[in-house]
Amino acid sequence: MTGRGLADRIAFGDLTDRIAAVLLRAGCSTEVARILAGNCAACERDGTLSHGVFRIPGYLASLNAGWVDGTAEPGLESAGPSFLRIDARNGFAQPAMAAASATVSNMLAETGVALVALRDSHHFSALWPDVEPWAERGFVALTAVTGGPAVMPFGARERLFGTNPIAFAAPVAGRAPLVFDFATARMSQGDVRLALRAGRRVPPDTGLDADGAPTDDPARVLDGGGILPFGGHKGAALSLMVEILASAFTGGPFGHEVDWSTHPGAEMPRTVQFFLIADPERGQGRRFSARIAGLLDVMKRAGATRLPGEHRHSQRAAAESAGIPVSDEMRRVLVARLIERAGAMGEDPRWASARRAVLDGTVDPWAATDALID
Repeated sequence: MTGRGLADRIAFGDLTDRIAAVLLRAGCSTEVARILAGNCAACERDGTLSHGVFRIPGYLASLNAGWVDGTAEPGLESAGPSFLRIDARNGFAQPAMAAASATVSNMLAETGVALVALRDSHHFSALWPDVEPWAERGFVALTAVTGGPAVMPFGARERLFGTNPIAFAAPVAGRAPLVFDFATARMSQGDVRLALRAGRRVPPDTGLDADGAPTDDPARVLDGGGILPFGGHKGAALSLMVEILASAFTGGPFGHEVDWSTHPGAEMPRTVQFFLIADPERGQGRRFSARIAGLLDVMKRAGATRLPGEHRHSQRAAAESAGIPVSDEMRRVLVARLIERAGAMGEDPRWASARRAVLDGTVDPWAATDALID
């Protein structure tokens, strides 16, 4: 508890339930709401705040605009013993992948490798939750996603690519999997939006404005400008690779072909995803995870101060011990937006007073929500 008299921590399960309730009211099926809520709460727990509760208004806006189908059931089509096509049917990517889990597991058992091409989906979260569970089961996993135009390729003055993230996970003997997840842009669009929300500048090499001039103003990057690839022409080549693997390979749209202007208010792009999962025991056998552990130990002895995923795991351990911090962003986005959307504030003054109390920090936001929403 804080001196303000409200709960400043929430358990992972409780946060998941709160988010699922919001998504259910917005029109998601029970299963879709459960999967998305767990994903969002996991990002919040692990400190991936640009893809946690911050994303909920985007989910709601896109659902309300009819841009995404919160009840879609994916179609699965085998294209070979190790190749699976998934048509998300305008639904969310994570539930579509979850529906394919048993099929992918059977492919891995039979051939040791599974290649998944996911199309007509919407992905609005981090990628590490997509790959980490496979590494926990002993597999190596690689995925890449593209979406709406946000990034200007090297030397260009027009947004063409998505931020085109890549995620990788591998099992490590005796410890948590090695997992990393990063956009091939210099900054994810979510982090640019967070900077704008917080009134912060972004690093000066993050993006360009509408006139093609470098800017550290996130508003100018987002309004007609664009984010730059990291690493100059090399990062731009990786971003192009993602466009090819995720878009051309799956038969989905390239980033610049995604257009949601016919659905005002929608915030998440239609995405396509490439997924490769392999059983390392088919190569190095049981030595694989032990060798990875040894390699990481060598890196530590050589002076590597932070390995991929270590910060997330430290955040996770703290949250599992003491609870997930109830940030001002969580109060403002999750609770206040929920109160606004759940009832006619103009007809009942309790809604307005509850919203003010939540934002002021004078009441427990979860209790206020429970009291006012069925």
